[in-house]
Amino acid sequence: IEMIRDDKEAVAFGVPEDAMKGHAFHTYTLTSMDGTVQFQLQHNVAGRSIYAEGTADAVKFLAKKVQSESQGKVYTMINVLEEG
Repeated sequence: IEMIRDDKEAVAFGVPEDAMKGHAFHTYTLTSMDGTVQFQLQHNVAGRSIYAEGTADAVKFLAKKVQSESQGKVYTMINVLEEG
């Protein structure tokens, strides 16, 4: 894992200039032992609004669960996303 925080390199990598203070551009690469097969997964987040929106969705989800169910259950963001 290599962290890049150089603005010029980030722009060259494809990060929009207005997302310099909040972005997550990641590429994960898996390579077979003999180097003949490579799998890459990439995800790009430009800006921070999606994180704020996700937090608000999680708060609404939990508030609804607290009102309707017994306490002590553990939830994940997958639960939040599945319930919409």
